[in-house]
Order: sequence, then structure tokens, then C-alpha cells
Amino acid sequence: MIFSRQSVIRASPERVFGFHELPDALRRLTPPWEPTRVVQAAADLRVGSQALIETHLFGLVPVRWLARHTAYDPPRMFEDVQVEGPFKSWRHRHFVEPHPSGAVLRDEVEYEPPLGALGRLAAPLFIEPRLRRLFDYRHEVTRAWCEGGEA
Repeated sequence: MIFSRQSVIRASPERVFGFHELPDALRRLTPPWEPTRVVQAAADLRVGSQALIETHLFGLVPVRWLARHTAYDPPRMFEDVQVEGPFKSWRHRHFVEPHPSGAVLRDEVEYEPPLGALGRLAAPLFIEPRLRRLFDYRHEVTRAWCEGGEA
């Protein structure tokens, strides 16, 4: 399954990419309503760097999510892949491309939900709305920082 979200941000691609390289970027990008705790942020976005997150399935079942960075091409793209976690598979690519108004930020997630056919049937009702809300929040946080002039 594929989920994608993109937005135009009025800032240079270097600034947009740079936001994601902030030491606390993952914490900033985690919505307050998500039952998620960053146990260990990745040291950086380079290949091999890992982040460990604790989250909850259906708000009840605790799950550890270990993600490893597998591609790094600043200021254009970086990628992380689930090593351990709630999905059967998860590959998240972050693209930053030049745009006449600044930059386009595009997140592409290729994932396979848990529970096989049942998970694929449930994804449009449960997973995709949560991803839309999550990435809407992430893009707004990124836009506010990049366009707001924070250093």
C-alpha cells in the first residue's frame, strides 16, 4: 500500500531539509495526541542511524518501533525503514524538491499493514485517516519552522 502527502513550503530546499536534520525534529513532528514516546532519536539522518519509538496499537497495546535510515541524499531525500514495529513492512521516503515558491516536501510511505488480508481491508478505515492526520500535522510544523525564520 502507498500513502503520499506533499506541500509547498516557502523556503529553500536546503532549509526544509535542514529542519529534518534538527536533533529534536522527530519530537517536534510527533503530534501531541499520538500515544508515542521517542525513546531514542536517531543521531542524524545518515545511512545506518536508528530511532526507537514506543507507541500503542489501538491506544492499548504497547509496541516498540525501530526505524533505520537507509538512504541519505541532502538536500533532496532521505529514507527510513521499519526494522521492528507494528507494520509487516514500512518504508518512508522524504523528498524535498525545488519549486518556484520555495520547495515541495513530499512524504511517500510504502507499507504493508499487520494481519494480512484483514489489515489491508481495514487500512482505508483505520490506518490511512491516521496517516493523513499525522502528515498534515508534520507538514504544518515543518512549514511553520521553515517559513517562520527560526534558526
